[in-house]
Amino acid sequence: MAFLSEIRHPTRWYTQLAIAVLALALFAFLATAAISGYVVYRMTSPPRGHSDLNLQNFPGHPEKLNFSVSGEGPRDGWFFPGLKIAPTIVLCPGYESSRAELLTLASALQDQQYNVLMFDFSGHGTADGHTTLGLQEVGELRAAMNAVANRGDVDIKRFGLWGVNLGAYVALAEAAGDPRVRAIAAESPYAQPRDMVALQVSRTGLGSVPLVTRLAQMMFGWMNSKFGKTAPLNTQIAKLSGVPQLYLEAPDEPALAASTTELFRLSSPPHELVVLAHGNYGGMLDDEKRSYENRIVSFFLANLPQTSF
Repeated sequence: MAFLSEIRHPTRWYTQLAIAVLALALFAFLATAAISGYVVYRMTSPPRGHSDLNLQNFPGHPEKLNFSVSGEGPRDGWFFPGLKIAPTIVLCPGYESSRAELLTLASALQDQQYNVLMFDFSGHGTADGHTTLGLQEVGELRAAMNAVANRGDVDIKRFGLWGVNLGAYVALAEAAGDPRVRAIAAESPYAQPRDMVALQVSRTGLGSVPLVTRLAQMMFGWMNSKFGKTAPLNTQIAKLSGVPQLYLEAPDEPALAASTTELFRLSSPPHELVVLAHGNYGGMLDDEKRSYENRIVSFFLANLPQTSF
């Protein structure tokens, strides 16, 4: 009783000091939690990129392709038609990017008679909602592929996928369970979305603040608890044995460069690792962008021919 009374009405200096320290620790924890929560909110609601296009006046005669995502509602993509017997290459934009940034890459692939599809992931471009850094976006990619297959004028059994960071994670995760994917080019993929959470915290400059990264990862996990059983890519990547894979490592983000190398190491042939001078396709200079496009086109020409035999 005397102990409880001392706690309620401290009279000794060391009790007062202990209570002050505990109060300060609680305040610091709550402040850290608030900061982490705000970071996660901003992370899952990134700035929107411009994603409008006048399809009637754009070269290549792209068409609007409508599809629906379970639990997310209607979406649309831009379909660039190639040969009717050709496979379709789906371009998966990266985090804080939109399909509009990939138009020249789409044109380069369409020039080789591929069908090409581009669309925006949740919380990006014209798509509503919030990003889950790849967890629900795998279903969005699958829905887009199904919509292409339902057209009836493409090779429904052969798809190629290209993506960068968020898009690369989604492409590899979908390919691990979808036999229609016959070739993948993945730039700067991460093994699991919580790794991207840590990277985004680091980008804010708060990565060195105790508990911020861990709390942000926990909050992100609580927000997306229905995906709690999703296995990381490093445990699934071996399923791609026999599927040509091109891993593109960019030194701009050391954490993503390391994960790219690790996923390549764990993957099975046929696979190739290329170290780029710079990443971020949308921000590349013209000559660098053309070189990048030529590399991607060459990969698909070698590993995903327009006609099946």
